[in-house]
Amino acid sequence: PVVVDVFLFAYVLGIVPALLLGGPLSDRLGRRPLMLPAPFVAAAGSIVLAFGADSAPLLVVGRILSGIALGLGMAVGGSWVKELSQQPWDARAGAGAGARRAAMSLTAGFALGAGVAGVLAQWAPWPSGLAYATHLVITLGAGLAVATAPETRAATPVDERRPLVEDLKIPAAAHRRFRTVIAPVAPWVFGAASCAYAVMPALMTEHSGGKPVAFSALLCVVALGCGFGIQALGRRIDTPRSARALVVALIVLVAGMVAGAVAADRLTVPFALAGAAVLGCGYGLALVSGLQEIQRIAGPDDLAGLTAVFYSLTYLGFAVPAVLAVVVQTVPGVGYPVLFLAGAAVAAATLILVLGNSRTDLPGNGSEPEPSDSAATAA
Repeated sequence: PVVVDVFLFAYVLGIVPALLLGGPLSDRLGRRPLMLPAPFVAAAGSIVLAFGADSAPLLVVGRILSGIALGLGMAVGGSWVKELSQQPWDARAGAGAGARRAAMSLTAGFALGAGVAGVLAQWAPWPSGLAYATHLVITLGAGLAVATAPETRAATPVDERRPLVEDLKIPAAAHRRFRTVIAPVAPWVFGAASCAYAVMPALMTEHSGGKPVAFSALLCVVALGCGFGIQALGRRIDTPRSARALVVALIVLVAGMVAGAVAADRLTVPFALAGAAVLGCGYGLALVSGLQEIQRIAGPDDLAGLTAVFYSLTYLGFAVPAVLAVVVQTVPGVGYPVLFLAGAAVAAATLILVLGNSRTDLPGNGSEPEPSDSAATAA
């Protein structure tokens, strides 16, 4: 179980560098040059994974390649989507449309990819490779489509560029609201999601009607589908006057961890589906609310960079399944129900922290970011 959960975390080794470098570099060089390679790197990752099913090192390499592509897509693509969701490219888009579209497209890809892959791996020929071959075809087509999207940020002329190390600094990451409201919530985004579609399927392997791969995909689709659907609610409850949307997200996350504890104790299909659904709702609310807060704090010159720092922190949540597996294997008498309840307690503590800072350091109230190195801030 620990090795399998490490596979899940492996692609963070590709995601985080791609996020932290790709975002600021796209502010410097434009969105297109950084985004265009991403689909083809993703295709390379799928090829390695398809032919490396029996090799742990190849699975790790394939996951890292997939992570690099995903990191570029999230930081650069997310900023590109946000900019295309405003004047002059989209006159009809409302406030917050960019964050909503970025979050919902990300979640839809996760959910649809998992659903289709699970069906193919459970019932179609070549179970270890057909899903990756399908992804390869889709990705190459998407890569060609991306090439036609209009550029939204012109490259900085060579004679006007600062040293690269200066571009990698993200002053907005030192904003007190980022440190006290957004950053504490960020790891819960994929911490909740990974509990729903990594921990829960592993616990249900012997209780899924003999179709563990398909049931794993079902839990993933349920969690991410709920995360996708609830993001519209997250937009409605969001307000620039407080962290109301993040507070609601944390309340749902506390409920999700409690539901996960019940599901881990009962190990029945209905409880597993319910736990995945509530955890997925917490994931979706935390993601879109965090992005909306980010877009209020960031200026045009560090939007991609601050988005990258936020996403890097969210992906720390993918370490949760591996940590839980290690604790269960090494600490006698501690099982997953207890660990889920401990997670609920930590989420409740995070809720108290965010509530205490909900109305402080709001953008526009004279709170200015201080210079800070982005990598140090992320660490």
